[in-house]
Amino acid sequence: MADPTPEPSDDRALLRTALSSGRIHSAYLISGPPDAARALAVDFVRSLVCEADDPESRPCERCTACRRSSVTVPGHEPATLDGAGKKGPLYRHLGDHPDLLWVERGADDTRVRIGQIRALQSALRLRSHEGGWRAAVVADAEWLNAEAQNALLRTLEEPPSRTVLVLVAATPASLLATVRSRCQRVVLRPPDVDPWLAADAPPELVALRERLVRAGTLDLAALLDLAEEFRGARAEAALATQALLDVGCALLRERVRQGVAAGRADLRAELDAFDTLRDARRSLVRFNANPQMVAERALLALRGALA
Repeated sequence: MADPTPEPSDDRALLRTALSSGRIHSAYLISGPPDAARALAVDFVRSLVCEADDPESRPCERCTACRRSSVTVPGHEPATLDGAGKKGPLYRHLGDHPDLLWVERGADDTRVRIGQIRALQSALRLRSHEGGWRAAVVADAEWLNAEAQNALLRTLEEPPSRTVLVLVAATPASLLATVRSRCQRVVLRPPDVDPWLAADAPPELVALRERLVRAGTLDLAALLDLAEEFRGARAEAALATQALLDVGCALLRERVRQGVAAGRADLRAELDAFDTLRDARRSLVRFNANPQMVAERALLALRGALA
């Protein structure tokens, strides 16, 4: 049975040690709070191409490579990706650095598509423009379906020279074991206050959290009515269901923490519900399950745990 409490360690030092020693692995998997994990991935790959002599000072923000890889230049907003390649590119560069590539879900997509991975692989087969390291970040890695992951596996098994692949995922549970096993794991410690439960969370998340807290008091008909709200256009419905799962898992983690602190002997209902929500996430991500049906399953599990 999965333990919903987060790992206590934080492995940021692993990346800094790799930069200092020059022993760079061909693939890393950074998991943890999404914003922090993405920021760390950006910092790491920019440090790889930084021209500063002291590894501890990278990225230095002064050299040509740092200026080119900057993602905060006013007036130069990142290109919006399109997984089909019709309304936008399949991948983009960090800043305008030719050797730093970035892949994430397209604006209207519920997953990172296999076409994006193949385009990335084609780009990585070319020589480095600057003659040094190349790196590709796959954000939203938990939204790679099995086909895209298997395609990515070829690059992980036979990485091009002086090329680093960085996968970023809120949780690695949806990634294939064969993918995880070929990556150096970097686990970020969550903040003391779960961002999904923070008082300053976006209003829509606060409203969702309050509704889920009341799920334990709803009868079956009311619960199914609530699940009806997670139907509609696939992209929007999947994102809304993902938020439901994230908030639900956060509530269960907090219940477990409080239960442990209070000396509760039986937390099986919370742990079982947490397992159900994790399975529901895998169904939504890996198997393209119907968002409304996933929401129904999650809400029933929460109702049983929060009653």
